[in-house]
Amino acid sequence: QVQLVESGGGLVQAGGSLRLSCAASGRTFSSYAMGWFRQAPGKEREFVAVITWSGGTTSYTDSVKGRFTISRDNAKNTLYLQMNNLKPEDTSVYYCAAGNSFSMATTTSLINYWGKGTLVTVSS
Repeated sequence: QVQLVESGGGLVQAGGSLRLSCAASGRTFSSYAMGWFRQAPGKEREFVAVITWSGGTTSYTDSVKGRFTISRDNAKNTLYLQMNNLKPEDTSVYYCAAGNSFSMATTTSLINYWGKGTLVTVSS
């Protein structure tokens, strides 16, 4: 069993930065691929970024490439999302997820665990 708790959300002006963290319980964190998803008001949840268990490979949705960086520290059981040059359209609840495969980015049935989310609001 893995429990995921996100933190670091808040209100920021456009062009600003935030770093989200996802603290995972359990000793098997390092065996999972990890990802970030987001859901804006009135919209479906969408993929943001994913990272392999080792941290060696990452993938991003096109709208955040060059602005967001996903990383993980397996010694600390923590996943991060560094978000720079934030835009109002990045406003969403951001969710951390753990899955069995890097393909969790496109196949959410591969996700085993979800966090409860943290709200990011970007003002114009």
